[in-house]
Amino acid sequence: MKNLETLRTGVRCAAVPLTLATLSGCGGGQPERPNILVMMTDDHTAQAMSCYGSLLVETPNLDRLAREGMLFENCYVSNAISGPSRACILTGKYSHVNGFTDNSRTFDGDQQTFPKLLHAAGYQTAMIGKWHLNSDPQGFDFWSILVGQGEYYAPRFIENGEERTEEGYVTDIITDKAIDFLEHRDPSRPFALLYYHKAPHRNWMPAQRHLGMNDARVYPEPFNLLDDYSGRGSAAREQAMEIGRDMWPEWDLKLMTPERLAQSYELAASGDANKDDVSRANDWRSSVMQYQAAYNRMTDAEKERWNAAYAPRIAEYERLKRTATPDELTRWKYQQYMKDYCAVITAVDENVGRLLDYLERIGELDNTILVYTSDQGFFLGEHGWFDKRFMYEECQRTPLLVRYPKAVGAGTRSRALAMNIDLAPTFVEMAGLPVPDDMQGRSLRGVLTSGGEAPEGWRTGVYYHYYEYPSWHSVKRHYGIRTADYKLIHFYNDVDEWELYDLKHDPHEMRNVYDDPAYAGIRRQLHAELEALQAECGDADPCEREYEFFRGSDNL
Repeated sequence: MKNLETLRTGVRCAAVPLTLATLSGCGGGQPERPNILVMMTDDHTAQAMSCYGSLLVETPNLDRLAREGMLFENCYVSNAISGPSRACILTGKYSHVNGFTDNSRTFDGDQQTFPKLLHAAGYQTAMIGKWHLNSDPQGFDFWSILVGQGEYYAPRFIENGEERTEEGYVTDIITDKAIDFLEHRDPSRPFALLYYHKAPHRNWMPAQRHLGMNDARVYPEPFNLLDDYSGRGSAAREQAMEIGRDMWPEWDLKLMTPERLAQSYELAASGDANKDDVSRANDWRSSVMQYQAAYNRMTDAEKERWNAAYAPRIAEYERLKRTATPDELTRWKYQQYMKDYCAVITAVDENVGRLLDYLERIGELDNTILVYTSDQGFFLGEHGWFDKRFMYEECQRTPLLVRYPKAVGAGTRSRALAMNIDLAPTFVEMAGLPVPDDMQGRSLRGVLTSGGEAPEGWRTGVYYHYYEYPSWHSVKRHYGIRTADYKLIHFYNDVDEWELYDLKHDPHEMRNVYDDPAYAGIRRQLHAELEALQAECGDADPCEREYEFFRGSDNL
């Protein structure tokens, strides 16, 4: 791995006005600014964290962060898809303002970001792991990012502009790189490290040490795994993210022997898919070819262990294809999905533990603001689904843990409505810097230092806007507002449908009550709150604005 000794250069402990009276002084009488370490995963939902009450997987190291810091019960993203969420976190601005509305965009790295502000104030900055913004990072002393979505085995990185392949498992390698950066940092400067994992993004490939670890588990099913979407509009029915119908057997479920894989790859590459419709044929080609590419990144020894681990699953599937009903197959696929997803989470948790142990060993653990979050939540079989994108609770809500004993009480929980755009102003303020006026998020400092209580005048609703349609999984464009008790959603573009959910009585969002006369008053109130929030964030009349934006492009 590249030696980072050259990072021991730059500004020395620059004096900056401090806003946290709890911070102690350092040498020379100057304030000691906290280190900042942002740990982010891709598609890790709160339903798969034991500190959030999950029955699916144990996450002892993440639980430690919650036990020694603050857990946010109501943190929401403004756009539940990877690249846009990352851009919101970097800039503290909504997608329509930072310009990265969907994954086809290219992030404008010239704009203001919190790492740039910290770097200019003397912080030593690094970005390691999944970037996924289609442009090179700016504002970092060191960066080593995965190419595109990244690979689980022998992943490719671009490190300060040079591409390199690292042998091993991606979650371990990203942690190795993070520790290497910390070992070679300039100890006279505070650091700000973005430690971003690929995991647990699709297709959920476990580490070699975790192959088969969950084979004996039987996971509890969501009560709505076989949801028929009755009582809701076309958006819920017309998506393409159902476990039973839309999961790719080869890519997602690893249902492919080496012999069949070779034969199928030749057929897929030839274009002769022998399927009865074009959509199924294209899905099959993509499934086979992506799986082949991922499988071939393993060493021969890794392939041998992999084949042995998945052989029983493949044999069981061949039997079930002949005997099981569609609902039985869906239930079986859900179990396989959970076995892999939870195994991948185990590797994430282990590596978070490695990093915490290292910080403790070097004496920096309590000097560091540690944040754990995900780019959004994810469906783990709820509504029968396996992706994100919707404004529904399982993916709009994202985990957020903050540990910093100098300002955050241990074992505290907050019900304040937080957002991913709040992270940038929080880091800036807690570093002792003025928060730029153009950041749209709100600093969480007051929530963190008050035991989780929302300050006076805190937001009463969060705004959401999803743009990426037509595209993967066919989730229609929509925007809306989520308050403490209700959620109002407008699906637009090729439809015009409203949904309203009473979250107190229907927390799983099964019954749209928009047209229920009993909710007429609530509907009017939410429309008014939505319009006010859109005006506040500069997204008034989003349907017309989107039409103007897209009609001159190839996106129509």
